[in-house]
Amino acid sequence: MTSAFFSLGSNIGDRKKCVDSAVTKLNEHPHIQLVTRSSYYETEPWGGVEQDNFLNICISVETALSAEDLLKFALSTETRLGRVRDQKWGPRIIDIDLLIFGKESHMSPHLTVPHPHIMDRAFVLIPLAEIAPDLEIKSTNVFEAAVTHPDKEGVIKLVWSVPEIRLATQT
Repeated sequence: MTSAFFSLGSNIGDRKKCVDSAVTKLNEHPHIQLVTRSSYYETEPWGGVEQDNFLNICISVETALSAEDLLKFALSTETRLGRVRDQKWGPRIIDIDLLIFGKESHMSPHLTVPHPHIMDRAFVLIPLAEIAPDLEIKSTNVFEAAVTHPDKEGVIKLVWSVPEIRLATQT
């Protein structure tokens, strides 16, 4: 099994329901087991397109899938939840980004891990640091990068209960 990390976000409709549905659908795959998830964060949009704020979380999973197959399943989950890709960095009902896949560095036309924008995005770093504060990406500690990020003030932790979802058992 390989550890992997995702960032999930939504800024259309019932954002919390969309994010929770995506986590549930990922966890329903027989070769993906949810390990942990962050709190919910309200975040300003990134990428220069004017739109509503996002609701973001990060999750960690254990998987027997390859990085490419894990990404394919995440993208199919977006589609099943109604994601339409019509504007880069525009509003979306759900966005699922594969951030980290084990210790792999992987680059293909469809996938780059570690995700090339992790360190640019406070909305990724802060929830990721919550669930994996000791994680290092290219010799940079995620927690240190999060607390020093210039956009950290735009990431607001929300207090909502987390739905009950089967977590992988720790061995």
